[in-house]
Amino acid sequence: MDKYICIHGHFYQPPRENPWLEEIEFQDSAYPYHDWNEKITAECYAPNATSRILDHEGRIVEIVNNYSKISFDFGPTLLAWLEKRSPDVYQAILEADRVSRNNFSGHGSALAQVYNHIIIPLANPRDKHTQVLLGIRDFEHRFGRKPEGMWLPETAVDLETLDILADLGIRFTILAPHQASRVRRIGVRTWRDVSGGRIDPSMPYEIVLPSGLTINLFFYDAPISRAVAFEGLLSSGDNFAHRLLGAFHGERDWYEIVNIATDGETYGHHHRFGDMALAYALNYIESNKLASLTNYGEYLERHPPTYQVEIFKDTSWSCAHGVERWRSNCGCNSGANPRWNQSWRTPLRESLDWLRDTITPAYEKKGKLLFNDPWAARNEYIQIILNRSPDCVKQFLDKHAASNPSEDEKITMIKLLELQRHAMLMYTSCGWFFDDISGIESIQVIEYAGRAIQLAEELFGNSFEHHFVELLDQAKSNIPNRGNGRSIYERFVKTAIANWEKLGAHYSISSLFEDYPPHNKIYCYSIDRQKYQHFESGKVKLAIGRVKMTSEITTESAQLIFGALYLGGHDIKGGVLRFQGEESYRAMVKELGDAFIKECFNDVLLLLDKHFEKSIYSLRSLFRDEQRKILNILLKSSLAESEAAFSQLYEQNAPIMRFVTSLGIPPSKAFYSIAELVLNSKLRNAFENEELDIEGIKALLEEAKLQGVSFDSETLEYSLRMNIERMAEQLLASPTNISLLQKLEEALDLTRSLPFMVNLWRPQNAYYKILKTVYPKILKRAEKEDESAKVWMSHFTSLGEKLSIRVR
Repeated sequence: MDKYICIHGHFYQPPRENPWLEEIEFQDSAYPYHDWNEKITAECYAPNATSRILDHEGRIVEIVNNYSKISFDFGPTLLAWLEKRSPDVYQAILEADRVSRNNFSGHGSALAQVYNHIIIPLANPRDKHTQVLLGIRDFEHRFGRKPEGMWLPETAVDLETLDILADLGIRFTILAPHQASRVRRIGVRTWRDVSGGRIDPSMPYEIVLPSGLTINLFFYDAPISRAVAFEGLLSSGDNFAHRLLGAFHGERDWYEIVNIATDGETYGHHHRFGDMALAYALNYIESNKLASLTNYGEYLERHPPTYQVEIFKDTSWSCAHGVERWRSNCGCNSGANPRWNQSWRTPLRESLDWLRDTITPAYEKKGKLLFNDPWAARNEYIQIILNRSPDCVKQFLDKHAASNPSEDEKITMIKLLELQRHAMLMYTSCGWFFDDISGIESIQVIEYAGRAIQLAEELFGNSFEHHFVELLDQAKSNIPNRGNGRSIYERFVKTAIANWEKLGAHYSISSLFEDYPPHNKIYCYSIDRQKYQHFESGKVKLAIGRVKMTSEITTESAQLIFGALYLGGHDIKGGVLRFQGEESYRAMVKELGDAFIKECFNDVLLLLDKHFEKSIYSLRSLFRDEQRKILNILLKSSLAESEAAFSQLYEQNAPIMRFVTSLGIPPSKAFYSIAELVLNSKLRNAFENEELDIEGIKALLEEAKLQGVSFDSETLEYSLRMNIERMAEQLLASPTNISLLQKLEEALDLTRSLPFMVNLWRPQNAYYKILKTVYPKILKRAEKEDESAKVWMSHFTSLGEKLSIRVR
């Protein structure tokens, strides 16, 4: 009998965007990366697109796209982020699905996923249908085909959901073995109990649904999946391959499929180099013809189910209590904080359910006045989410509008649909998965609720916030100073809420430090600068202007006037108001400008209060990324001055401290701290320099060794890596440039002398591309005794050795 192996990776990150900006803001916990999506992309999503297969000497012999050899699903919101922020990885994922169709008899390996990873058995029927439909439509848009299978978040399942999947054309999904109740051969009446995870996972099963429709179910091999995810099996690609092969049983009289399923992040993020273990195992099995690699669609076509199954409803793969992890204190948690409880889960879900159920009648009532069918419009709103161009918006509104809407009515229609989008985003599963309501994932779902509340109050005129936060009162944090859901809402959500005035404050204050063009974009808002004046006197600055801001999401706009004053340090004050007319604007400009020219800065402050009254803002008002950017600008000169002073102090005392160290006497803590700061700073600056001073860097490293200072390895590695990656990109653009080859060689030689490892993943990728495209042509020239080709070959081969890539 033929043997089949299918490895499934469930790749997912929760949507992390600020709901008012549609961008992810800086996340400190992901340092040195900007945010967790960026971090996990670097550790997992990108490496799996270009994974390494090594020889016995540890050299790279092949770089492969793992996605083309496995089954996988990616969350739609994650794919949207990758498309925008990591397009090379995004394209590699799409290309893998195209390649997999050639590998697997026309069946693509990508599966669809429920749109924003809600726990679907806990949703109402309408939301279930919309979430499945949006996931399918998003998949079709990206992969250019209909999905055969769909991943259910946390494999959480009920019969109603399976009926929706089957009705919408989904052929199969994947579940955990313990979710199966009983099985029987098709055509036989007698059922056999398989509860407790005793179902045979080496075949597919058919389930007959309440509607009379059927869908196919695969149950993954739990022991191997658990070993991959939690027991260190990925520490060896060889062990991984043999564990998979060892799951076959010769006595079975059907074509066995060994299939496993884990979070895709297992391969690289949870387990470093897990992608390479996966690549090795796949290559070992395939090259030695030990089994056929397949995906679920191909296997199902060749070997349809011969057994039927019934399942336990309201179950999942990550909660021993069904789906209680997402609504109660069931005891399931990360294990990191054993004394904490998760009683907050119930009031969090109840507050969101109240909000959803309260806004639904209002949405339906207002929606019926504007749409042919407000729920059909919601189901098709994915068309605009995927393409917010004016033409796409017009086509959508032309199709769904009940009449010929005015411009204001068009804005209202979009805002109604945005209300519904955020009312679904607020149910993203990660909001309940972890240990405390103050975690970033829980705050994120409350932020989505905050945006839904803001839209609902603008659309319907009612107050929704008051009762919502009253319900959140019951959600107690385990961290005393975080309080409860209400205080978390006040502290994290209210401060994130953006309105026109706050957006204007962000623009006006940041314009003091950035030279914005007349037409600009800040996050999801386009800015049309109508008038602007900038004054400077020493360090003091004043900006006055008028702008028109337009939301690229709702298409609504506002005209604002502003004045912003910088007095030095972090002392910034700005005012923003809606434009009231040319006369009042001119009066404001004249008064502020005249006072500034006379250097009457106190008068400028008083005039800001006079013209803008309560609409006054400061550096605290900026969004986090811009806030950090400006703080870095403000601190740069101060830090430079401090570093210069410390550097002078170090240079003056370094000789005697070297002598002290040579005597075996420990240096004073004060001098050690100065040495550590100065030498790390000098190394960072040297690593960031476009032209690396190799000898100067070696001298600094030797000095640091003599002084016994600790290296800021994370920062230094990042600085040098960015420089080497820039060189590699230059070489990729001009691969025959011998000077670039030599520079990169020197930089790689330097990395070998460092007390920390430098990640050479991107330079290896660039080199491998040149090896596969340019190298064969130059090799032919070198074989014909072309001297320049020989010189290039010598340097290129040497560079390959330094990058641990085998050149045949």
